[in-house]
Amino acid sequence: MSEPAARLDLRHLSKSFGGIRALHDVSLRVAAGSVHALLGENGAGKSTLVKIATGLLQADAGDMLLDGAACRFTSPMQARRAGVVAVYQDPKMFPHLDVAENIFMGQYRTGPGGLIDRAVMYRAATALLRTIESDLDPTALVAGLSVGEVQFVEFARALADRADRVLFLDEPTASLSPAETGRLFRVIRGMRDAGTAVVIISHRLEELRDLVDTVTVLRDGGHVVTAPATALSGAEIVRAMVGRTLSLVAPRPAPTAGAETRLAVRGLTLAGSFDDVGFDIRAGEIVGMFGLVGAGRTEIAQALFGITPPDAGSVAVDGRAVAPRSPRRMLAAGLAYVPEDREKQGLVPSLSLRLNVAATVLDRLARWGVLRRAREVALAVRSIAALAIRTNGTEAVVSSLSGGNRQKVVLAKWLAIDPKVLLLDEPTHGIDVGAKAQVHAIVAGLAARGVAVLLISSDLPEILAMSDRVLVVAGGRIVARFDADEASEVGILTAASGLREAA
Repeated sequence: MSEPAARLDLRHLSKSFGGIRALHDVSLRVAAGSVHALLGENGAGKSTLVKIATGLLQADAGDMLLDGAACRFTSPMQARRAGVVAVYQDPKMFPHLDVAENIFMGQYRTGPGGLIDRAVMYRAATALLRTIESDLDPTALVAGLSVGEVQFVEFARALADRADRVLFLDEPTASLSPAETGRLFRVIRGMRDAGTAVVIISHRLEELRDLVDTVTVLRDGGHVVTAPATALSGAEIVRAMVGRTLSLVAPRPAPTAGAETRLAVRGLTLAGSFDDVGFDIRAGEIVGMFGLVGAGRTEIAQALFGITPPDAGSVAVDGRAVAPRSPRRMLAAGLAYVPEDREKQGLVPSLSLRLNVAATVLDRLARWGVLRRAREVALAVRSIAALAIRTNGTEAVVSSLSGGNRQKVVLAKWLAIDPKVLLLDEPTHGIDVGAKAQVHAIVAGLAARGVAVLLISSDLPEILAMSDRVLVVAGGRIVARFDADEASEVGILTAASGLREAA
């Protein structure tokens, strides 16, 4: 008996960019009414494959079949008309248009005379949002939404594009709370049951167990394995992705008992964001901070760094009081901040690695007020070696690097100041398990050298594995504190959900 035709059948795809081979002889079959995970490290070829399937790129070789019929899309619009749609990790929205306008961009509902019929458009947007269990106001400006809410607008736009045959989701849960992730998974299961073929690219392997039917792993542009999800353990998937056994948490000594307090925060308050926040971090200690979306974690970090100065409270670094009135002042005190949004806040993607790494220490690299290129290059070379950044050289444009390597460039930029305190906001957001392990090793190494680290993360396994203590934030307050030996996923999530009294 012959094998039934796949909904999507990619055969022997190859694609190169100059001398770089992004895909080599990769095949992928996705059945209708199934959820298929596409896994691999950054640079493995996942995004290139999706862009070929959706018409953003053309393959150098290979074929594509949709429901058994040969096809080749020359643009994303052509793919969308055929019911093949991709939702990417970083939604491309028009922030000063409203939710409905973004959902129906390029396909506005019109009435007599060709004018946009806003009443019809808003009703249709409301219906789509209800389909994905979202109560967003279709008239709200996208600029005022959270990252997770914007992601749901992107999902609604995919449904508006009639993604009824193939839907690609690139890191769909990276910016979502546990509740939002559960809601999205219900939507995905509903689409699967309706016959849509769903392909998920994700680095959060633990989330996929109860959702995915089949797993395909790519490595270095080539196909490694395709198997039922139940046939591969987490360790086997990681080994297939990186080609070796990998420890996701770097071993490090426990912080020295009685070590001096590096960062002391008392009564930090910012009206409308957080209230009466206080904690200490000792030299060599990693303190995790967990909270659901909107809890106030990022706002606390930005206030500590002086981006949004607090209304009240005190901050001391190595026992010396410092008012967090500007990033320049906090940098001078030895405090550095790696932001959650590396593309918009952490990097200048259009500039070279050398210029990005040098940005925080221009005064040290100058002589008589004139920047010395040789010093910039030397710093960049040291950073590449120390952080194992995969790049063609110091002049490589940062936007050309993989997500994991861009994150290392952000770290290199702030490590150049030799900080006493390092605030890390979602440092492994959207990067693969190999790069994640490298970032963990870097952070552990900094702590071993005496740096005090505040690790803000929505990845609970990461918080539990890396932290000496855990602070839980809800509603702008620290509502629970756990030592490493008493912290658990259940306890932390219970506190973050507001079901535990303040500690």
